[in-house]
Amino acid sequence: MARRYGVIGQGDVGTNKTVLGLTSATTVRPKIFDIVVGCAATPADVASQFQLVRYTATGSGTAANINPLDPDDPASLSASLQNHSSEPTYTSNKELAAFSINQRNTFRWVAASGGELVLPATANNGIGLKTAASGGTANHEATFFFE
Repeated sequence: MARRYGVIGQGDVGTNKTVLGLTSATTVRPKIFDIVVGCAATPADVASQFQLVRYTATGSGTAANINPLDPDDPASLSASLQNHSSEPTYTSNKELAAFSINQRNTFRWVAASGGELVLPATANNGIGLKTAASGGTANHEATFFFE
């Protein structure tokens, strides 16, 4: 069985703002199999459109802690950023998924077997969860589970 990890990140939403990014390494091909997105801010009727998009440069931000789901597994070779101060370099027309949620809701996506989002075994390449549009700027949280 593959080693499995979880990473939690947060960031203020707005147009083209990244909440969480997962970056590969040359020696691994991470596969995202579960994503949870929600908002901890005071409830409001504000909608945001999110996208999962491939990138070729990580941008900059705060490192998010990647933790193994099995405590006997080693540290992940992947990296993750949250609270981006500069955005990743997103690849045009490489949106993998899009969804909209109201600030009062939580969204969860679970891959069907074999339907995981696969990152390439290439340094600085990854997948980011970003807002394409938002009616507000509340802080959102996201969790990626990957193997």
